[in-house]
Amino acid sequence: MNIKEQLRLIPESSGSYQFYDKTNTIIYVGKAKNLKRRVSSYFNKKHDSVKLKVMVPQIVKIEFIITNSEIEALILESHLIKKYKPKYNVLLKDDKKFPYFLITKEDYPRILVTRKRNKNMLEGKYYGPYTNAKSMYTTLDLLKKLFPLKQCKTPKFKDRPCIYYQIGRCMAPCQKRISSEDYKKLIKNVELFLSGKQMQLVQELKQMMEKCSQKEEFEQAARYRDSYFDVLKTIEKQKVVYENTNINQDIISISSDEFIGGISLLQIRDGRLTNKKDFEISKSDYDSDSEIITYFMKEYYQLSENEDIPSEIIFSYRIDNDEKSTLEEWLSSKKGEKVSINPKDSKRNQEILELALKNSNYHLQEMKVKSLQEIQSNFNETGSYIQEKLKLRKFPHIVECFDISHIQGTNTVASLVYFYNGMPKKSEYKKFKIKTIEEGKPDDFKSMREVIKRRYSRLLKENKEFPDLIIIDGGKGQLSSAVEILEELGVKNQDIISLAKRIEEVFLPNKSKPVLLPTNSQALYFFQRIRDEAHRFAITFHRSLREKSALHSELDDIEGLYKKNKKILIEKYSDIDKISKLTKEELMLLMTQKQAQLVYDYFNTQSKKLDSKISH
Repeated sequence: MNIKEQLRLIPESSGSYQFYDKTNTIIYVGKAKNLKRRVSSYFNKKHDSVKLKVMVPQIVKIEFIITNSEIEALILESHLIKKYKPKYNVLLKDDKKFPYFLITKEDYPRILVTRKRNKNMLEGKYYGPYTNAKSMYTTLDLLKKLFPLKQCKTPKFKDRPCIYYQIGRCMAPCQKRISSEDYKKLIKNVELFLSGKQMQLVQELKQMMEKCSQKEEFEQAARYRDSYFDVLKTIEKQKVVYENTNINQDIISISSDEFIGGISLLQIRDGRLTNKKDFEISKSDYDSDSEIITYFMKEYYQLSENEDIPSEIIFSYRIDNDEKSTLEEWLSSKKGEKVSINPKDSKRNQEILELALKNSNYHLQEMKVKSLQEIQSNFNETGSYIQEKLKLRKFPHIVECFDISHIQGTNTVASLVYFYNGMPKKSEYKKFKIKTIEEGKPDDFKSMREVIKRRYSRLLKENKEFPDLIIIDGGKGQLSSAVEILEELGVKNQDIISLAKRIEEVFLPNKSKPVLLPTNSQALYFFQRIRDEAHRFAITFHRSLREKSALHSELDDIEGLYKKNKKILIEKYSDIDKISKLTKEELMLLMTQKQAQLVYDYFNTQSKKLDSKISH
């Protein structure tokens, strides 16, 4: 049965749908309020998303499961994604590397670190994922000190405790040195700690300490006392965000460019900032940050135990009201109590959102530096891939990229950035003022022709080396303009490409179809980095020209007027027409009589000249 016939059978009901490839493998799982409308949309329109352009042609079979409501569809979607891990559902990159805490399901549970959650793992409660393994192991050491849980899967000795008991890191349940009831209290305290409910834990430890003291169980009371003060020290290190200790929130922020994005999730528990988690996502597969937020929440919280889900989830993006209601209902049912998404704004929420944004901005910059370092260290491999994929004549050691910048045709400029072996060489950057374009009449093709001609006619004249690869920021039109000029200059066998921004298509001369590089490839990342750097350099140059132009006003034409007085007039009136109508007395309130006379005479002389022209 072909796809068209399968589409006819899909009902207009809520449910989950699954796409299969030719190997009968599930490659994507989705949910919909109206299955027919949603699934048909994949095949009835042209897609800009690279992910969909690659995925849709692979679909050979569609299956669906009807549900009674959209919330049931969401729960089912989460379950199927968790079970099959379809490759086009993965949002978080390298999720397998994120570790979890696992409290095992045994008579006397242990606390372990695991990097995978699947049916082959031990049963128990998972806490995480944790994106900073070093921080996680520091927490594990603290937990083992605070709560001496069983360390070994099987006893080391038949008739005596092992060394962990002697150093106070285990209560030796294998030798019945602790009752099952007391051990369960330890486990409860660990769960409170991992859930971020340290204030509640402090109260529990204090009560246990006092209870043991009253019973004159002083050794046990001393253990609770030590744990009590250790937890207090931990809390003191945490930033107080709210005075209200009942507030539990996750604050989510995204910082992204066109290729990658960094998500920072701040955990507020009992009014305190207890943890930060950073995630890397592939931006090119999603149309907007609000779409990423929706997918991220579904993927992140389906991996979370109900204790890890907060009462409020806050982010600065608007999502569809139906989607919001469905997510709230799903999370509330998973947690067992009400969960609100983006509740009413408050000044404190805005402050913590700004803090989250600072963290995600920093995380994004960190990822960019890391990616550039990877490009540099692996450039032989990346460059070889680029050469082979694009059938270049030379290995791209030297790459030059051009970008045109203007606003409504004013101050048109061009930039050239120079990369050597994958890294920018800023001493070779060039900027150009476009001379052949009339102000207010932009022409990107003509501008590109001019800058290409100026750059490479000069290299020919000075007998200097040409780059191995030229990149034009734009589509086929800009590329054709550049190729024509190179031919006019007599430059032959020069590798040149253009990079269209819309869906990152790479155009080659005399080829009608573009080349699409894999979205997760270092080659595409390198092209985007060099194109973005050219754009940044052009925008910076354009902005500086615009600011210089804006600063020039009629006040600059008043000979003898001091800079400080120009500044005073602009700041106070911000309008040359208002300044021209000021009386001499009004001007003297702002500056000396001599300076006021200069301004007054200038505008009144100009006015008389204009009146004279009109009368004639």
